[in-house]
Amino acid sequence: MRLIEAMPHRGPDGNGKWLSDDRKVGLSHLRLAIVDLSDEAAQPMRDSEGTIWLTYNGEIYNHLELRRELQAAGYTFRTDHSDTEVLIHGYKEWGVDGLVSRLVGMFAFAIWDVRKKRLTVVRDRVGIKPVYFTRAGGRFIFGSEIKALMTVGDVPREVNGTAIAHYLSFMVAPAPLTMFRGVFKLPAGHILEVEADGTARARRYWDALPGKSGVMDEVRGLSPAAQGDFFGKEILRRLETAIDRRMMSDVPFGVFLSGGIDSSANVALMSRISNRPVKTFTIGFSDHTHLNELEYADRVAKEFSTDHHEIRVNGADMRGYLNDLIVSQDEPISDWVCVPLYFVSKLAKDSGVTVVQVGEGSDEQFAGYDSYMKYLKLHDRMGNGALKSLIGAASPLLGALARAMPGRRSVFEQAFEISRRINRGHELFYGGSNAFWAIHVEKYLDASGISPDPGDIDTGVDGLELDSVGSSDSGDIVDAFARNIVACDADADVLARMIHAEFRLRLPELLLMRVDKITMSTSIEARVPFLDHELVDLTMDIPRNIKVDGYKTKHLLKNALRGVIPDEIIDRKKMGFAAPAAEWLREDFGNEAEGMVLGSPLAGKTGPLNGDAIRRAFDDHRAGRKDNALHLWVLLNLTAWHDHWIGGA
Repeated sequence: MRLIEAMPHRGPDGNGKWLSDDRKVGLSHLRLAIVDLSDEAAQPMRDSEGTIWLTYNGEIYNHLELRRELQAAGYTFRTDHSDTEVLIHGYKEWGVDGLVSRLVGMFAFAIWDVRKKRLTVVRDRVGIKPVYFTRAGGRFIFGSEIKALMTVGDVPREVNGTAIAHYLSFMVAPAPLTMFRGVFKLPAGHILEVEADGTARARRYWDALPGKSGVMDEVRGLSPAAQGDFFGKEILRRLETAIDRRMMSDVPFGVFLSGGIDSSANVALMSRISNRPVKTFTIGFSDHTHLNELEYADRVAKEFSTDHHEIRVNGADMRGYLNDLIVSQDEPISDWVCVPLYFVSKLAKDSGVTVVQVGEGSDEQFAGYDSYMKYLKLHDRMGNGALKSLIGAASPLLGALARAMPGRRSVFEQAFEISRRINRGHELFYGGSNAFWAIHVEKYLDASGISPDPGDIDTGVDGLELDSVGSSDSGDIVDAFARNIVACDADADVLARMIHAEFRLRLPELLLMRVDKITMSTSIEARVPFLDHELVDLTMDIPRNIKVDGYKTKHLLKNALRGVIPDEIIDRKKMGFAAPAAEWLREDFGNEAEGMVLGSPLAGKTGPLNGDAIRRAFDDHRAGRKDNALHLWVLLNLTAWHDHWIGGA
């Protein structure tokens, strides 16, 4: 029970445990009751013979259709409408591969098959729900949060030395690594099987790859305009279906509304389906209002007559939450969006809502970021020709200029990083959250203070792809993703490669983990309609020229939503969900943050971080000479995590 006692927020509505007769296998569960609130739907759940035991986190949106199919095959259900019981009977009827191929939803579940003496652990296709695992004292241990694993006394609290540089690059450790040595995360779209003797193997059952939408024959031979019209209608149809599916609930639900395209689409399409006003929740800032989108959210709320709720927070609120944030994250997830996300989640919970829909995944699929357009332009202008060779050859000069005139926004630092990637044969695009470039890692990280160890990457699981995470160069990871999609589709264009990389790393391990960990810390469940796998299968098949039309962000999605949400929302400049961290770090909090970072053993004499460089970065940021907010926030999260979880402060 110690494992579940570490994360009560995940299940305030009940708990349960099961231990095998020989006491060699145990499952435990915390319940957040959402579908079938009866005691019969409690977990761990077994079949009638006691040969299958299951613990499960998530939702299966097509469980009623699967239930009918299983009933027709002769299965009897004890529960009224529990999706958990569908997983048990589905496993018995179709096996794990047949089961997961039929599931529509978000899920992490574990099945102990008594007869086969096999544990099967599954993470959903896109990675909306987390699974962590480790080995300690001859046992295989897994759970929804790392803090649960840490309750086991012989799980060591050590830093994964291999993961640190990748964390600085991507703001999170790439799967299967975590920032804890010997603790791993099951990548999205994977099945992991553990035998009674401890041997384990994993395999990928789904990936965000072209060729699965089933519609390409219908668009073959059509003009670009006709293709755009066809895809726009199909996107809208699949999105509305996805939103409808995610309204399945026996408890109140709502929507996080920012006033941007994605959340507004959620509200508009949900309003078509719901027979009562949609509950909407918005957050703004009372101290730095330039990031507020409150007026746009209010415009959408009025347009669709929602039951609207609003909250404003400031730097003092952020500081009061920071310690809890470090605990909720488990490992550092250096996205300052976690701060407003917590407060809007708490607002929803305090308003009586247990389920919310969110807009994650839209920007990645439809190229909604200006940074995507920057890299597309860069790729197009350089091609494989003389300009690319010239930039590569200029690397020594660019490096000298970058070191003489530093700054993340320095044109010389940018050019030097691109030249470095060219010379190493790397993909140019590292992802939408690429915090530290090589020159920054060189400045802030002392390699002599890092202690990589074979245990950093030794998962003990056969078949679990490492995707070059053992390399000291983060570019090797991105290149591995590119090779993967090209092996599937040799004609995959540069935008498809970029999006596929996002589905391999940033989406599952940064964006979706911030949503899962922060919303669940307030005991609410977030659902992600834009990441319905049938919609993803479609968008991965849409050619670049249809999706963005030159360099227009979200071109296709905007056209699809004309007439669904107001043009004022579609045509306004994208702001993005953010927090005024740059401003907070120039205020009193910046002094406190500097003390926290420099006071950490990681920045001490024997630590891997360069304290002098960090001190200069704080000074330059406070003085307004440079905007170092992103680097400082990443370092603050890293050191605060270390001092809590490793140092035990």
